[in-house]
Amino acid sequence: MNQYSCEQAMSSSRITAHFQGIWVPMVTPFCDGDGDIDFDAAQQLACELAASGVDGLVVCGTTGEAAMLSAAEQGMLLDSVLEAVGPRFPVVMGIGGSDTRSVVATVQRYNDHPLAGLLVSAPAYVRPSQDGIVRHFQAIAAATDQSIVLYNVPARTGVNIEPQTAALLARDSHFVAIKEAGGKLQQLGELLLDTRLDVLCGDDALLLASLSMGGHGAMSAAAQVRPDLYAQLYHLVRQGRHGAAGALFKTMLPVIRLLFAEPNPAPVKAALAMQGKVRDALRLPMTPMSAAGQAALAEALEPLMQLPVWTASDRDAPREGCLLQLVSPANIMPAVRQDDHRYHG
Repeated sequence: MNQYSCEQAMSSSRITAHFQGIWVPMVTPFCDGDGDIDFDAAQQLACELAASGVDGLVVCGTTGEAAMLSAAEQGMLLDSVLEAVGPRFPVVMGIGGSDTRSVVATVQRYNDHPLAGLLVSAPAYVRPSQDGIVRHFQAIAAATDQSIVLYNVPARTGVNIEPQTAALLARDSHFVAIKEAGGKLQQLGELLLDTRLDVLCGDDALLLASLSMGGHGAMSAAAQVRPDLYAQLYHLVRQGRHGAAGALFKTMLPVIRLLFAEPNPAPVKAALAMQGKVRDALRLPMTPMSAAGQAALAEALEPLMQLPVWTASDRDAPREGCLLQLVSPANIMPAVRQDDHRYHG
């Protein structure tokens, strides 16, 4: 184990068979100049996130610029993060692709890794039928013993994983959760009602609404900036402290808007660079956040960074009530239009 081993964050109680709470899709830090992966920065970031109160990490997701990494780089990055946080903190590996055979081969490369699971998106660009989606995921499940989290992000893949399709796949015990980034509360509700899957919100602007509907958590790119606040929000809702949750989310929302005002992960990397955690470097065709965007983001971050640090010991605060409250979409101010999720990851 190297210098970044963060044993204080590693508790055997953190491992769970369910995907609940706040999971963070990590950015991939790059070095200046040559654009190589900065593995030291990745390990440091992983340890800080693991100690912040979140429930798990995702490596090589959309936010991690996986599409710009070679297969070898993806494997080295995963190994680096696993080395940093140890086998007892949950780590999920992102998997994507259009060709089922190639995706199956990729999945098989990670069968011997100590993962919490695989986050697998629907086939991109080719826009298969729902039957094609089912058969794609069934082929993947047949090739691994890892748990699988479905990733529905139709703005990126070009196809929606319909709730009925998710319910059909959920009959196979490989499929344990879904990251729902379709931007529609109705679909989130149908998944909660009609499937046995843990439903994780993939649209940060809908996080409070999703949790208040009974959602099981989130995979949130924006959570990297103040991960403790996202963990706090999750526990406030679970405790029935809806007033406090609403007030906290209102404070978080201006930053959420700006973190998705330009293509992800440029604003997230800009925010992390302001915190001195990574360089503001991306691989083409992704480019850094605009100067105007960075100025607005820096101003919005100031009050957020002044909020007290939340720790896991705070989660047992008294409850305001015992029932979750349904939140109307009209009461949630989205970071982008609900039908425009080009920038989410």
